[in-house]
Order: sequence, then structure tokens, then C-alpha cells
Amino acid sequence: MATESSLILPPDIMESQLSTIDLLTAMFPSPGEMEIPESTAEHVERLREWCQNETPAPPSVPSSLPLSVFLPVSDGEKSIQVNISVPLQCEDANIIDQPPPSNYSLRQPDWMSKAEFSSMAASFQGVDSLEALDDIQNRVNDFLESKKNEANATEQRKVDKSCQGPIVRVWFYFPSLSTRKKRDDMVNLAPSYSLTGFVLAGKPGVLCLEGMSADIDSYMSFIKTHSWGDIPSHQKKVSERFRETQSVQRVFTGMEEITDTLGERSGQRANRGDMQALEAWLGSKGLQTAFEKVIF
Repeated sequence: MATESSLILPPDIMESQLSTIDLLTAMFPSPGEMEIPESTAEHVERLREWCQNETPAPPSVPSSLPLSVFLPVSDGEKSIQVNISVPLQCEDANIIDQPPPSNYSLRQPDWMSKAEFSSMAASFQGVDSLEALDDIQNRVNDFLESKKNEANATEQRKVDKSCQGPIVRVWFYFPSLSTRKKRDDMVNLAPSYSLTGFVLAGKPGVLCLEGMSADIDSYMSFIKTHSWGDIPSHQKKVSERFRETQSVQRVFTGMEEITDTLGERSGQRANRGDMQALEAWLGSKGLQTAFEKVIF
């Protein structure tokens, strides 16, 4: 902090700096759009009185006054924090004739990656904060619009992909299926292949997949190669029992594990599922024929 009056901006220049803060306050009047630290507000009042009444210079003037603007973007749904610093000092108060430009920095929002943020922030270097606000707002809106279009395009590709071929339903039988991580992989990987269906662990285990035939084949190849990569080949016992190919419509809306929600389990380790409960559950979905072909 300065203690020599020669380092403090002259009153007329100081008034311009205080006007900058007033302008920002007027530009962002809504709650949550601006944050002024208590110390900044106190200094503003003291300096305003000094400028207007030519009172003795405040004994202690900081080099700058900080404040934050939460710049609304994307139709007000999001905001990006802009930290602004308004200078109050100069090297020589006798020769300065223009207000020194205020500085700013951006804080990375949680909806932007570090790489995306760094790329955008670098493009604003050397621009005065007041001049930059509109540019920041426009560029962030363009970024969000681009991300939205990218997401829509990805979703459309998924829709297009699902229309590229007929839907089939394939049933796989496991003499035994128990490992939790392997089952989780079956569920979590299915959406990326546009597959729906269910997993039932136990003795026996059942996997049902709905989707394009090529996607099901790719999914099973990936599961066997990666998720089951640490399992000896002789233990990867799974057989395709039934493939429905004629006029198949999806019955399942997603991929889920039904092991803990379907009937009572029996056996020494409670690893034998209730096949009657499975039969009734599939029957309620119009899949009775599949049960008979897969289990028996």
C-alpha cells in the first residue's frame, strides 16, 4: 500500500477510476451478478470524499481495488466469473493524464475443461476489462452453442446409427456369472454400443442384449478382450442360446442388472437365482418363448 501522496492518482484521474466501478455496478445490478469486497466499498467512499471535497489524501491507499463480475452467459443459465482490478496508483502522479486501464482475470467455471478455458482465456490478453466484457460474453456464448451443437450432432449420430439396420435380441447363457466388476462392465459399456437389455448373475447367469447385430458382436468382443482380459480362456464360459431377428422391437429402455431385484436366491452361497421369478418377469414382457429357449 502506498503512503506517499505522489503515488496516488490525481483526484480527477481517481474520479474516473471510481466512475468505472460505478459503471460496472450499473451494468450488473441483479443479485449475484457482482461482488464487491467490503474493503473495496470502504475505500471507494473514502476516495470519493477525497476527490469531491479535496480533503487530505487517505493515509493508506491500495495499489488497486478488486471486485468480481459474474458475467451471465447462455441466456442467464450460466455465468463466468471475471475478477477485475481497478488501479489507484501510478509511478508519477505529476505526468499521468489518462486513467490506467483496469485489469481482469477469468476464473475457470466447472462446466468448462481446463484446456478449453486456457485456450479462451489466452485470447483476451492485453484487452481492458470494460472492453473485454462483451467479447468474453460473446465468445463464451459461442463456445456453449458449439458444445450444444456438438452434443446434438452426437445424439443424432446415435439415432442415425440405430436406423442403419434392424434390431435383434440376443440371449447369452453363463453356467456361472458372479464377479461384480464384470457385471458392472456389462451394464456400463452397453449404452456406448446403443444396446439395451439386462444382466442376471448367478448359476446360471443370463445376458440379454437388444440392438444392431454388429453392435452386439462388437460389444461382446470388447467385453471378452478387455473386461475379461484377466480371466483364463477356459473360464470364459458363455454361449449364445437364442438370437431373435424377425420384427424385433426393443422391450427394455436401458441396460440394467436385475440380480438383486428378482425373487429369492438359494444355494450354499445364495448364488442360484429364482428361475420361476425370471420366467414370470420375462412373460410379463412377452418374452416367454425366449425363456424356454435360453434356460432349457
